[in-house]
Amino acid sequence: MSTIAEQDFEYVRWLIQDGSAIVLEDNKKYLVETRLMSLARREGYKSLDRLVMDLRGQGRGDLYRKVVETMCNNETMFFRDIHPFDAMRTYILPTLITKRATERTINIWSAACSSGQEPYSLAMLIREHFPHLASWHVRIIGSDLSSDILARARQGRYSQLEVNRGLPAPYLVKYFRRDGLDWQIADEVRAMVDFREFNLATIWPLLPQMDVVFLRNVMIYFNVETKRDILARMRRQLRPDGYLFLGAAETTLHLDESYQREQLGQAWSYRLR
Repeated sequence: MSTIAEQDFEYVRWLIQDGSAIVLEDNKKYLVETRLMSLARREGYKSLDRLVMDLRGQGRGDLYRKVVETMCNNETMFFRDIHPFDAMRTYILPTLITKRATERTINIWSAACSSGQEPYSLAMLIREHFPHLASWHVRIIGSDLSSDILARARQGRYSQLEVNRGLPAPYLVKYFRRDGLDWQIADEVRAMVDFREFNLATIWPLLPQMDVVFLRNVMIYFNVETKRDILARMRRQLRPDGYLFLGAAETTLHLDESYQREQLGQAWSYRLR
């Protein structure tokens, strides 16, 4: 299958930024070729030229959606970068349980959740260490712009390789059952997560005020303007005493001075000033 022409690469770069706010640098041409070749084969195209030609002609249809979703990085794992989960267990959830004792409601949002390992990790952590929260209204929302990846997340079905990445063995035994070559997460864990499709870079749907937001390893793909816009909207989405987690390589510094960084054990969260 042919490589992508320079003008087609520029068009796809523009399309991805327009559709997802993800900025593809000049050195990402090989990545674009590799992922689009895989999509082209699945869709029955014999060349990238033909795929891009149809993409130009069809506008914002199904092929457009598939191209945008194909270029998104869906890298994730259970309990990824364990420190934020340790902070949830040792500090944040005990604090919220005290503060929310009257309303008995906790809202958690896993943004750009990919195939669901992050919100399911949060659900298992709550069931394992805070079983009394079963009588509370604990809402975990997992969101992503890819309808295909969210369909996988809703199934809660993972390969041996996926459960080997970050999932403690006792959790595998307690919260999963073997199903052929894969592992199926328990229905009671799956029921704790509400998966929703939406794009962080466009209009947000109505969401409850959040006590905790995991917005990790996604803003690194955005330009400065988009980062500032997302952080501004997140200010309105967080409760005044809420917690925001970003990826290890991400920060609010020089982007939004409304946040202050707070260390919780070996994790860093961001709080509203």
